[in-house]
Amino acid sequence: MAEPIVVVESRRDWKGAAPAVRLVIADEYLSDPAFAEAELHVINLCRSMRYQSLGYYCSLLAEARGHRVLASVATLQDLSRKILYGSEIPALAQYLDALDDAERAALPAHFNVCLGQCENPVLAPLARRLFEQFAVPLLHVDLRRRKERVSVAGLRTLSIRALEAGEADCLARALDAHVAKGWRSARKRRAARFDVAMLVDADDPQPPSNAAALAQFVAAGRRLGLEVERISRRDFGRLAEFDALFIRETTRLAHHTYAFSRRAEREGLVVIDDPTSILRCTNKVYLAELLSRYRVAAPRACIFGEREVERLPGLLGFPMVLKAPEGAFSKGVFKAADRAELDEIAARLLDDSELALAQEFMPTEFDWRVGVLAGKPLYVCQYAMPGGHWQIVKHGDDGQYSEGDSFTLAVEEAPAEVVETAVRAANLIGDGLYGVDLKQTAAGIRVIEINDNPSIDAGVEDAVLGDALYDRIMGEFLRRLEQRTRARPAARR
Repeated sequence: MAEPIVVVESRRDWKGAAPAVRLVIADEYLSDPAFAEAELHVINLCRSMRYQSLGYYCSLLAEARGHRVLASVATLQDLSRKILYGSEIPALAQYLDALDDAERAALPAHFNVCLGQCENPVLAPLARRLFEQFAVPLLHVDLRRRKERVSVAGLRTLSIRALEAGEADCLARALDAHVAKGWRSARKRRAARFDVAMLVDADDPQPPSNAAALAQFVAAGRRLGLEVERISRRDFGRLAEFDALFIRETTRLAHHTYAFSRRAEREGLVVIDDPTSILRCTNKVYLAELLSRYRVAAPRACIFGEREVERLPGLLGFPMVLKAPEGAFSKGVFKAADRAELDEIAARLLDDSELALAQEFMPTEFDWRVGVLAGKPLYVCQYAMPGGHWQIVKHGDDGQYSEGDSFTLAVEEAPAEVVETAVRAANLIGDGLYGVDLKQTAAGIRVIEINDNPSIDAGVEDAVLGDALYDRIMGEFLRRLEQRTRARPAARR
């Protein structure tokens, strides 16, 4: 496993208690060939991180050597100009808005964040979030006060020499906690060629993989020499510790799952689901336009806004299906049986979005689902409708849901047209892991949706392949990681 080190320009720069990891001088890290060949996690605490400074080159060469580094060059570049990081500041407002009047009045004009911690306990939640968001060891934060509101005005990297005595001790404690949380415990595990973070939500009532399937992914990784660690949304700041990210949590755009994917890709990790796939699959309006453009058979559909509602009955007839642009597991999908229901549902959907999607209603006894990985079919399932419902998942008003029976086939036993159509549709999105939903009608096969992050539950999707299903998915991670490793020496030449 990789060893964590702290890189400083002079040992005198470290003013706190002796750290639990090795201190390395920046000049030695850059010039000693032994560091280039070692497996390392680098915490870069150089005095300056500006472009072409010593600190900048430590992060740059760390990435070239395949070391995991805080902070990455991409993050340093983002923080160099407010125009690059400013769009992420509004998401921090909730931490300051949650303070009471007395706490807000006592806030300083600025504060420092040391590996996700700060001296002011009131600002501790914001400090953690800033570290999760930007993954910078030392960060200076300016606050702005306007009337009764306080907001984040600016961010910049902070020199270790600018820390006062109390902050130096805070950094020492934060470093010990950071290492103990992730890297120190990792050294106790069996040596593995690569580390894979698997993002899960233990509280999700309808997760994409059940507990047994998650355990199977871990076991498959171990068989292949991959150490798979389950992480949660609180581990955003730890992404640089890993070689790959596997998202097993329901993805959305305005959500931490997309932020994890985007950050991981920017840090150079192998990512499934990648942010482009999430962006494309999450929005049903985009999918409808994509399938139409490439002439993939799909239900008749109409993208509509407020002005187009009037003509939907003439185009699609009743009943029709109305879909919110973003949704998963049959959520945000409604059936309008008449004009009154159409007006009511359309108004509700357009209250949240400028556009929505209407499709012709295609009743069937079951939906096909074809899992596609890296352009090849992985599994084929039939999902039946529960209790005569028109969708494969029936959501109740109380938040409960029910699902119909499922039946899994070997890929070669499924109708060739179903498999071929699904693969063609998935390839329009990318080369990740997708679940393509199709209906088999008298008029032919129709693609309903393409899902990133498809359901893979033990006892359902793995009913035919068993352990081999998990081996193939984790094997794709291994293939991409090995391909990336082989490409690095060539990139340096």
